[in-house]
Amino acid sequence: MAFLKGMVTVFDIEEELKKLPVKPGVYMMKDKYNNIIYVGKAIKLRNRVRQYFRKSTNHSSKIKRMVTMISSFEYIVTDSELEALILECNLIKKHRPKYNTLLKDDKSYPYIKVTVNEKYPRIVYARKLTKDKAKYFGPYTNARGAKETIEVITKIWKVRTCNRNLPKDIGKQRPCLNYHINQCNAPCQNYISEEEYKKSIKEIIEFLGGKYDKVINILEQKMNVAAEELDFEKAAEYRDQLASVRSIAGRQKIINASMEDQDVIAFAKAHDEALVQVYFVRNGKLIGREHFHLNNVEDLHRKEVMTEFVKQFYSGTPYIPKEIILQEEIDEANIINAWLSNKRGQKVYIKVPRKGDKHKLVELAAQNAMLTFEQFGDKIKREDRRTKGAVREIIDILDLEEEVTRLEAYDISNTHGFESVGSMVVFEDGKPKRSDYRKFRIKSVKGPDDYRSLEEVLTRRFTHALEEQKEMLLKKQDMSLGKFTRLPDLILMDGGKGQVNIALRVLDNLGLNIPVCGMVKDDKHRTRGLFYNNIELPIDKNSEGFKLITRIQDEAHRFAIEYHRKLRSKKQIQSILDEINGIGPNRRKALIRHFGSVEKIRVATIEELETVDSINKKVAMTIYEFFRG
Repeated sequence: MAFLKGMVTVFDIEEELKKLPVKPGVYMMKDKYNNIIYVGKAIKLRNRVRQYFRKSTNHSSKIKRMVTMISSFEYIVTDSELEALILECNLIKKHRPKYNTLLKDDKSYPYIKVTVNEKYPRIVYARKLTKDKAKYFGPYTNARGAKETIEVITKIWKVRTCNRNLPKDIGKQRPCLNYHINQCNAPCQNYISEEEYKKSIKEIIEFLGGKYDKVINILEQKMNVAAEELDFEKAAEYRDQLASVRSIAGRQKIINASMEDQDVIAFAKAHDEALVQVYFVRNGKLIGREHFHLNNVEDLHRKEVMTEFVKQFYSGTPYIPKEIILQEEIDEANIINAWLSNKRGQKVYIKVPRKGDKHKLVELAAQNAMLTFEQFGDKIKREDRRTKGAVREIIDILDLEEEVTRLEAYDISNTHGFESVGSMVVFEDGKPKRSDYRKFRIKSVKGPDDYRSLEEVLTRRFTHALEEQKEMLLKKQDMSLGKFTRLPDLILMDGGKGQVNIALRVLDNLGLNIPVCGMVKDDKHRTRGLFYNNIELPIDKNSEGFKLITRIQDEAHRFAIEYHRKLRSKKQIQSILDEINGIGPNRRKALIRHFGSVEKIRVATIEELETVDSINKKVAMTIYEFFRG
């Protein structure tokens, strides 16, 4: 595969296209750095992959851009189209390729779990739905609501919340606090029979299934009896429980009489964003709704948007309802239906109603999607202008032909040459990617020489990249797993001609071709323009591009200064404690670990110093006298 100058193999796309099999499978398009930029599936890999490279094919603008970035591709053959669908969903979720339509929200929903697989079941809060023979209720779109429901159940039915192994551990330990505050019937002491306990669990399951009337009637009767017997404290307790149950019941609106589990999905689309609204209907009642963002939808038809959402949403959601009601038809409905039915373990019905109650429900979801989109639309546009829009402005100023996603900026910090350090900050699509930030302690330069320090930092950074890429290539590993493998589309240097030329020299020595731009400052240390191709280019100070450059410059400076301060502080601590007789590296570490700072060591008494590991009375006195001498 061809990635960089100096790499071993060359990927001949025309030759590799001839080798494609006429079988179902998944293909992965890769850029020159071996990053996966698109994942797709095909019934016949040969036909589908070849289409991308045919000039006659009427591609969307997004696909045309993507094709110019493809340097190689890989494919995985599967036994069936269904297997290809599952693999495609998993790979998109794992790699989040740049040119795929992506579900931006990664929400997980809580469930209420009834451990009916135990002799004395418990009611617990669960984040995952697993095949453990327990009974699950949800998903709940509000974690607080799920926890409140469990609290109400515990107060009314007084079921256990402990992890004791019952009936094996009955009578082995005293009852816990919940028994003493009247919130558990203590099955651990046999204070309630197994039959009576299971009767409570049956009532709880009915309650969680939406049958509130029975519970309300029971509580009303108990409250009235307590009031007649002048037990007002007990009556007040039932009154509060009644209010809690009515509150839970009031949150859930009856949607249909069939009492089916359904997800109702509709969306609103504008520009390259779509906002999808999902209604969660369980046992015929609307238990919550949630909205999701999809990006990269500018060239997609509505049918394609719905297809992408359904595939990505249900690949990450553990619970599949019996019915999925959609606003739009989807592609490959039969395959997706088979996949969802397989995940659920029962037949799933995908419906696109055109009339009746279900159609009204879809319309309601669509209206809410539009309202939510209007509410968040301006925010999305503003965010796009200050991030991706700002990057586009910089590209236009520099007149770059290749697409720019990843920007890296470098800065040097030192105080009169003391502990020189370098910083590398990364912005992707105009947003900081802090997980990719790197800091460098200058090794080869003595004194305040920013040019040579920059040369060391850049040489180390890009040498690491080449070595990692080569190693991962030989091992056939995923390039995205490396610390340095992902290379920038544009390098930003804090400075002008001198700093830019240093970077260009390093890249040339390593056989890399990456554009380098300087962020030039005026006499008052404020950004004034960009230095590129030996020309200083003006930039509108009111533009989003200028604001992004300023943010990047400030971030590179902040990150370098922060690291420099840390090293300086550490050096000062070491130099003070190293002056004390009998204090070596181990005792120094023990003192700092125990007291936290030199100031606290300075004011410590001999007795306090003696409490530190490896510090005896003699050493404690030496430290004490050192700071008071």
